[in-house]
Amino acid sequence: MTLARTARITAAIGTATLAAAAAFAVPASAAVPIKAGHHGSPVFVQTNSASGNAVVAYDRHADGTLTAAGRYPTGGLGGSLTGSVVDHLASQGSLAYDSEHHLLYAVNAGSNTVTVFAVQGDRLRRTQEVASGGSFPVSVAVHGNTVYVLNALDGGAVQGFVRVGDHLAAVSSWHRGLGLDPAATPQFTHTPGQIAFTPDGSRLVVTTKAATNSIVVFPLGRSGAPAAAPVVNSLPGTVPFGFVFDAAGRLQVTEAGTNSVATFTVARDGRVTPVGSPAATGQAATCWIVRDGRHLYASNAGSNSLSGFHTDSRHGLTPLGDTTTDGGTVDAAVSSDGRYLYAQTGAKGIVDEFRVNRDGSLTEIGSVTVPDAVGGEGIVAL
Repeated sequence: MTLARTARITAAIGTATLAAAAAFAVPASAAVPIKAGHHGSPVFVQTNSASGNAVVAYDRHADGTLTAAGRYPTGGLGGSLTGSVVDHLASQGSLAYDSEHHLLYAVNAGSNTVTVFAVQGDRLRRTQEVASGGSFPVSVAVHGNTVYVLNALDGGAVQGFVRVGDHLAAVSSWHRGLGLDPAATPQFTHTPGQIAFTPDGSRLVVTTKAATNSIVVFPLGRSGAPAAAPVVNSLPGTVPFGFVFDAAGRLQVTEAGTNSVATFTVARDGRVTPVGSPAATGQAATCWIVRDGRHLYASNAGSNSLSGFHTDSRHGLTPLGDTTTDGGTVDAAVSSDGRYLYAQTGAKGIVDEFRVNRDGSLTEIGSVTVPDAVGGEGIVAL
């Protein structure tokens, strides 16, 4: 971060906000592992339990299988949107890792807060629980020293933060309401699904699912401040849910309304343009998506499966076939070396483990059951 940008952000935050961030610091004694290891490639899974949210750490072994390493309470509560069954947050990105600063961000939907953990191997140290700037936070986006949180209820809102050490400081002027109908039902289909930065960090992307069937884009100023109003890209009937950016920088979006994956380019002014036709999965409730190099894997909660695709700048998406999972396939994560995929399944709180083969096919290698994680979402693999 340049000195000029640091000065602009510091002025925007204000001394009072920085002091408040420090006041929310959590003593080290508040985060005690049930077991501690020193493995460098862990997997973290959020329980989203309404009686007390937690992140469970797993060690990844050389063969890709997982062993429990510790349980870390967030200090907040999980939550459940009305109408949800296997996906209580109905979102993607509720657990986010900042690889540059080794921080993990977890939403506490039932407490309207976000917890910050410092990551040391498979160990977590809780440093802060901070107000999310809205109601029912469901997704977190990180780029450099800027963090944005997506709040799902009361019409939806995004709130921007600046990282200060291992804490977050809210910037009051970086709050934007989404103007969704707060009374629309059921909640799990009529609330926003995900927030993320474009790869260059210049725009903020939000999906609204069935609330408005739109991809909403906020151009960001040099300080990280969002435009006063977003660019709303309407996609009637598609129910845009989760998304990733592929190797070419294109936006790959799951469309739950058509059970397909659609490809878009995102212009600097925030307009999205479709590239080719959406690729149908032939499955039910296609809502989440993860990228592994040039391969994409979409989670189908209604079919208990993962649909694989190969991305190509000239030929679009080529289907790789479907892989069966445990019941209620939701969020997924890929290890940093690209060799393993881990899929959360919400029916029983199971994480399925897969080896990613060179042709993009998946081979099941095992599974673990995460305590108190039925309906849970949020997974990160290092």
